[in-house]
Amino acid sequence: MDLRWEILAGYGPLFISGLFMTVKLTVVAIGVGLLLGVVFGLISSSADAPQPKSAVLAWLLKLARLVTLAYVTFFRGTPLFVQILLVHFAVMPTLVHPEHGLLLAGEAARGFRQEYGAFFSGALALTLNAGAYISEIFRAGILSIHRGQTQAAYSVGLTHAQAMRHVILPQAFRRMMPALVNEGVTLIKDSSLVSAIGLAELALAARTVAGAYSRYWEPYLLISAIYLVLTLLLAGLAKRLEAPAHLRGR
Repeated sequence: MDLRWEILAGYGPLFISGLFMTVKLTVVAIGVGLLLGVVFGLISSSADAPQPKSAVLAWLLKLARLVTLAYVTFFRGTPLFVQILLVHFAVMPTLVHPEHGLLLAGEAARGFRQEYGAFFSGALALTLNAGAYISEIFRAGILSIHRGQTQAAYSVGLTHAQAMRHVILPQAFRRMMPALVNEGVTLIKDSSLVSAIGLAELALAARTVAGAYSRYWEPYLLISAIYLVLTLLLAGLAKRLEAPAHLRGR
């Protein structure tokens, strides 16, 4: 196997910009997906919480749990690649369109789609997918804490929200950390799928070089090494946040 690494030299800026795009996509998806996951995870784990005294609030909470179930079921049960295509070619034109965009229309919509359309679609699809998986991680983490601790929090006068904030979530978060790290690693790797909609990230950079030289070992080995470094860095940083060995299993 004769490797010609010199063919990559002229494409250095392309790989660097692709690396930054991959990192940007991952940071957005993890950050916003974490917020979505917390909200939907709290909703889905609220079945055993004290029910609101108001019938209207109780009905709204039940509706929120149904919406959460539908959201999580869809995004965990369908391929991410299909979700990216659906968002880019169906949702995006509905929200941002020069003629009939629900969020943005006219010249502003045309400029936005040209400059940021692919990034918006890719980030939205990855975020929604991450939010669904993270919500299940939070739900499982919350339910892993012994119910007696929640009841003890109620007995000293804490509301459900206060019990979650001060008693349950601080303990559950450390238990969730390995699963959250796995989700972050998955997002880094799955960000390569957005190259299908033309976003210039690492996978598209490698495909560009491969198409120009009909050489596949060099560009794909390079981005494989970059993805590996990114995932190892994330795993190393997150390991510091895991529960200490003497506290695991408690």
